[in-house]
Amino acid sequence: MPLIKRFEDIVAWQEARKLVKRVYQITRKGEFRKDFGLRDQIQRASVSSMTNIAEGFDCESNVEFARFLVIARRSAVEVQSLLYTALDTEYIDEAVFKEMYDQAAKTKAIIHALKRSLKISPK
Repeated sequence: MPLIKRFEDIVAWQEARKLVKRVYQITRKGEFRKDFGLRDQIQRASVSSMTNIAEGFDCESNVEFARFLVIARRSAVEVQSLLYTALDTEYIDEAVFKEMYDQAAKTKAIIHALKRSLKISPK
């Protein structure tokens, strides 16, 4: 396996970036764009997932990187939860909900796998 030299090479970051792009696409449309609270919260959560992966990659230790990955994963879960609000308020339909929920789940799973690969020894 090649050594990762840039955060942009991390698959988890790439998947989180896809999630961010899609979140911004849907929040620009219809009534969703006018719901500043929900719009801003789901945008922040998606961006948090992506940026915490990048920020953690630049850490001095795997323990610290793992801490950032936990935050990134939780942010992806937050996106999933907020998608329910968007669905329930009819800002998005079932198909968009499923697509985005699945992207967030994929992002979460890859972040989790990356964290596990760090092989941090228990105290």
